[in-house]
Amino acid sequence: MCDRHTTPFALERSGVDRHRLSPPCRPAEARSTVERVVTECCRTDHVPCDAGALSDAVLVASELTTNAILHGGGITDFQVDVDGVGVRLSVSDRSAELPVAVAPTDPQGRRRVGGRGWPIVCRLAQDVRVADLPSGGKCITVVVPLS
Repeated sequence: MCDRHTTPFALERSGVDRHRLSPPCRPAEARSTVERVVTECCRTDHVPCDAGALSDAVLVASELTTNAILHGGGITDFQVDVDGVGVRLSVSDRSAELPVAVAPTDPQGRRRVGGRGWPIVCRLAQDVRVADLPSGGKCITVVVPLS
C-alpha cells in the first residue's frame, strides 16, 4: 500500500470491499479498471469528465502498470480514486529504483525501442510522486486531470 499517499478507494464508495480486489496482472486489466471506476464515479457523483481526459487516465494507468511489470518486478498494489480534480492512480511494485527518462536515440544516433512511457506519464499527470515503501519497493502516485 502507498502509506504516504493513500486516498479513499473509489470502489469502497460503491460498496465493493477494496481488500478483496487484487492488483491487475496486465495493463489491459488496469485500463478496464480505470475506465469502470471513472465512468461510475462521473455518473454517480456528477464529476465532470470528458472522453479525452478519460483517455489520458487510461493511458497513464497502462504506462505505469507496464513499467511496473517490465522494470519493477511486478505490480504489488493498484489503486484508483476519483475526486473533483482528477483521477488519482497509485501503482506499487517491488523495485526501489526510480523511473528515468531515456533519450530517444543512443549515442550513435540510432532510435531506441521503448523509453517513452515515463515521459508520457509526466506530461499527462498534474502531480507525480514516488514514495519508498516500508516493505521495499516503491509506489508511484499520479493525478490525471478530468477536464
